Amino acid sequence: YQTETHAISHYNKYFNGMHSTNRWFDNVWYLSVPKSFFEDAYSGGPFEFLTAVSFSFEYVLTNLLFVPFMSGAAHNGDMGTMTFGFSAQSDESRHMTLGIECIKFMLEQDPANVPIVQRWMDKWFWRGYRLLTLVAMMQDYMLPKRGVSWKEAWEMYAEANGGALFQDLARYGIRKPLGWDEACEGKNHISHQAWSTFYQYAHAAAFHTWLPSEDEMAWLASKYPDTFERYYRPRFEHWAQVEKDPGEGRWFNQFLPMLCQTCQIPMLFTEPGDPTQICFREASYLGQKYHFCSDHCQRIFEHEPKKYSQAWLPVHQIYQGACYPEDINPASPGDSPVREVLRYYGIEG
Repeated sequence: YQTETHAISHYNKYFNGMHSTNRWFDNVWYLSVPKSFFEDAYSGGPFEFLTAVSFSFEYVLTNLLFVPFMSGAAHNGDMGTMTFGFSAQSDESRHMTLGIECIKFMLEQDPANVPIVQRWMDKWFWRGYRLLTLVAMMQDYMLPKRGVSWKEAWEMYAEANGGALFQDLARYGIRKPLGWDEACEGKNHISHQAWSTFYQYAHAAAFHTWLPSEDEMAWLASKYPDTFERYYRPRFEHWAQVEKDPGEGRWFNQFLPMLCQTCQIPMLFTEPGDPTQICFREASYLGQKYHFCSDHCQRIFEHEPKKYSQAWLPVHQIYQGACYPEDINPASPGDSPVREVLRYYGIEG
């Protein structure tokens, strides 16, 4: 907490409104993504929580969070971030050791535990993978001097290390989580798709984004030879042309994105095997329709619909007027939803 507060104090020198972290925690809409992950975990009971946090997140996925991006921070001279990240990951290593031993203990106690633990692994691998979309975007787009791409980090820390882990657990009857293959395919796409989404909604998220330069796109093309030139460079080049038009300027999407009911991330992900089509799923529960970004998020919902149907989806709340300052009437003439929601966040300037 001290490290995070120290980091925010640096940002607050340049961006007004970031002094009130408690207000941001309660009000900023996209923070619902990590909050929903951890609220989901600790409301699932102690053994599911252990599987979610000490195993699926910390053992399988945190190397992707704390090692390659922190190495990139060091490469860019950001020693504060590097110190925090490597310190955090040393602590995570202790959690990993406890997590894997507790998983093995549950599996060894009773063969009937195997399908229960497997379902938890399926669920929490996917939930953790979706949460790391932001890290993928940071890795490929936000470092001034780039080193390891998200794709390379995924191959090293997920496919190689994670693959070896599940080979070890195979003797208990555990297989790789559902969604593993889709995640391995997604290494070629999710960072570009996330950055494109944040670029469109930078005004609504108070999140600074920009179009990659020619040198940066050349680096991305070298790291993603099968996908970047074909699917993502044309998109950035089109937006660059729009920015140059005096009558247009930078393009912003004026409508807020639909969110997945389970992971609460905007519906930005594409169909497995077809990066030209947005993946869209829906299900019904008690006469209401719910929408999902993938088969796996839909499967998680359908196993516990009573839980996930209660999710507080910020975009819905914004459109219903629940995320406005108290002195604003959303129906008043000249109302600017984006402006007022930013004021609700506490963004000034």
